[in-house]
Amino acid sequence: MKLKHILIAVGVLLALLIGAKLAGLIGGDKIEKVTVDKAGEKKVVETVTASGKIQPETEVKLSSEVSGEVTQLLVKEGDVVKKGQLLCKVRPDVLQSGYERAVASYNSQKASVTSSQQQLVQSQANFENAEATYKRNVELYNKKVISAAEFDAAKAAYLTAKATLAGAKANLTGAKFGLEQSGANVKEAGANLAKTTIYSPVDGVVSKLSIELGDRILGTSQMAGTEIMRISNLTTMEVNVEVNENDINRVNVGDSASIEIDAFADKKFKGVVTEIASSSTSVGAATNSVDQVTNFSVKVRLLADSYSAVKGGAKDLPSPFRPGLSATVDIESETFTGLAVPIQSVFTGDKDKSTDPMKNAGNDQNMDKQKSKLNDKKVKQYVYLFDSKATTVKKVEVTTGIQDDQFIIVKSGIKSGQEIVSGPYSAIQNKLKDGMKVEKTTKDKLFSADGKK
Repeated sequence: MKLKHILIAVGVLLALLIGAKLAGLIGGDKIEKVTVDKAGEKKVVETVTASGKIQPETEVKLSSEVSGEVTQLLVKEGDVVKKGQLLCKVRPDVLQSGYERAVASYNSQKASVTSSQQQLVQSQANFENAEATYKRNVELYNKKVISAAEFDAAKAAYLTAKATLAGAKANLTGAKFGLEQSGANVKEAGANLAKTTIYSPVDGVVSKLSIELGDRILGTSQMAGTEIMRISNLTTMEVNVEVNENDINRVNVGDSASIEIDAFADKKFKGVVTEIASSSTSVGAATNSVDQVTNFSVKVRLLADSYSAVKGGAKDLPSPFRPGLSATVDIESETFTGLAVPIQSVFTGDKDKSTDPMKNAGNDQNMDKQKSKLNDKKVKQYVYLFDSKATTVKKVEVTTGIQDDQFIIVKSGIKSGQEIVSGPYSAIQNKLKDGMKVEKTTKDKLFSADGKK
């Protein structure tokens, strides 16, 4: 009796298995579920993304030209200053004494000029007297009234007076040059003394104060010197970013940019590229190392109208941004409107057909690698067309153009309105084959099914 029940149970089970086999529920190949999008015209904006710091467009670093102790400090960090405003003073003792010595020397030289002038007047009078005596003796000598010895004495006195006059003129000229030199020394000493008083060269905000009252600072006369403070014009701000050498040729002065600042996470600001560095900044252990990263500095100006209505931030400053804030910039290098498909729909000819789940892990990372491959236009690129009647896919080679985060321009290979397989990414890259039968589904159903698994 028990054997009969067992045989009946086995028969029912075999019947169920045969029915499931015939219905396709078990055995056979599993039909891959895919999502489909139609190729259509879209506006694609290609961007170059880089990170950097906010800084003022104009920033002046102030250092003292003389060394000494800071005796007055009239500003603090964050103060708004005007051009010509007194900022600080350095102890002027040594320079003050030098200036006084220069003034004393100038006055002494001035007295020497006056003395030389008087000597010139005296020499001029002596010369005129000797000249008159000489002329009279010439007439008397010609008339044989005086002896030759008396004539020679008068002539020698005349020549001596003439030489003395010339010497007095030269001494006066030298004294005048000496006076000019002393005057120059006074100006130099006065200029050095004035360097102990530091004024603001521009209008702006004290963005960084590096000294305290009583500090001893080193002047810039012979070396770099101590930086006293920085004065910045915070009405015009910019982001200084580092762009990789692979992307720098796509960036041009005047390109528009979208800027995200970490301190203002819920806002985006507009900017424009104002400057691109001519030389690179290499980051690496060695200059000739193959592992070094070569970047170029690019400056992007923040447009004032994009943050004029922003509330919060630096309330005591002309702009809401403080120097040094971190920012991410998306530079719009090119814009094109044309036939486009989702970027995950396009794959290269060397795609990996492995079905190892560990190799397929991290789809986001794999997709980033695939995007970089799509930039190489020498590599053949393909999409899968979806045949709604046969529910199969067809591999088609395409030629692509620029791309953004979502779409890529297709120049040739497909037509507008054709249905393109757009997901899942892992299936497009690793599972689908030309002519393979698939099941069309929606993204919601696809991802909900994946979630249940």
